[in-house]
Amino acid sequence: MKLKNTLGLAIGSLIAATSFGALAQGQGAVEGELFYAKKFNDSVSHVEDGRVPGISLGYFLTDDVSVNFTYGKLDHTRSNDGTGNQKIRGDQFGLKSQYHFGTVGDAIRPYVEGGVAHGSQTNVAADGHTGRDQSTFLTTGAGVKWYITNNLYARGGVEADYKLDNGKWDYQALVGLGVNFGGNGGKVAPAPAPAPAPEPVAEPEAPVAQVVRVELDVKFDFDKAVVKPNSYGDVKNLADFMKQYPATHVEVAGHTDSVGPDAYNQKLSQRRADAVKQVLVKDGVAPNRVTSVGYGESRPVADNATEAGRAINRRVEASVEAQAQ
Repeated sequence: MKLKNTLGLAIGSLIAATSFGALAQGQGAVEGELFYAKKFNDSVSHVEDGRVPGISLGYFLTDDVSVNFTYGKLDHTRSNDGTGNQKIRGDQFGLKSQYHFGTVGDAIRPYVEGGVAHGSQTNVAADGHTGRDQSTFLTTGAGVKWYITNNLYARGGVEADYKLDNGKWDYQALVGLGVNFGGNGGKVAPAPAPAPAPEPVAEPEAPVAQVVRVELDVKFDFDKAVVKPNSYGDVKNLADFMKQYPATHVEVAGHTDSVGPDAYNQKLSQRRADAVKQVLVKDGVAPNRVTSVGYGESRPVADNATEAGRAINRRVEASVEAQAQ
């Protein structure tokens, strides 16, 4: 089968794979990629720079480390300087390991890589010899992956190949498009819901205490964790209530809508809860009386399918009860 047919089949597979909602990044994930490279040749004399379309298949041993098998279709031209102007084609197989920086769920993840490759090029009837040029290379490189969704990513990078036969280097710049599926998604278990406080039991002869309550519901802009000025008054009311009843403690619970990766939303909800805690502390509440917890997108109160519902879900909630004097 010609390479272009193989690439066409692979592209179709990439598009089909992105339709599976269960696909995820992280440990245990598989990445399949199509790439195209511009190769700058220095290891073979009288050969001009070429191009290398190819495919890569990788497996994540951890959330950050992957092992990748690569195949590239070499395409060069021997320069017309007395050696003959000829097309030179071949294959290059590689085994590499990539280390990814950042955390699972980040949109941008830089990486570094290293490994070994073996190349074989077609017969060149020039310089008094015939036969295929077969060489082994040590390879290194760096680049960045942009996760457009949880499962679809684009890659750009540079690589350098050291030819063991003659101690010379080849270089290439490449771009790629791939899918990522089958991993654990880097998910962490959500924080357990706090156990409800037991209801106070009054002695039969004692008068029933009056319970007073204050609640807080702070809304946030999309992808933001900054308390808006129009919510300062509501937060201050909660702070004043807690200063009036110094035995009270509060949990401020952060939430997000469903847009974006789960791991990113978990962190965003924690930042929102921390932001409200900071305002409470600034208003005079002791830090050890406030617990901030992020619940990510796991506890929606409205329909995430609508913009109005998502705006309601981008929130921080709190509720405090006390017995009136």
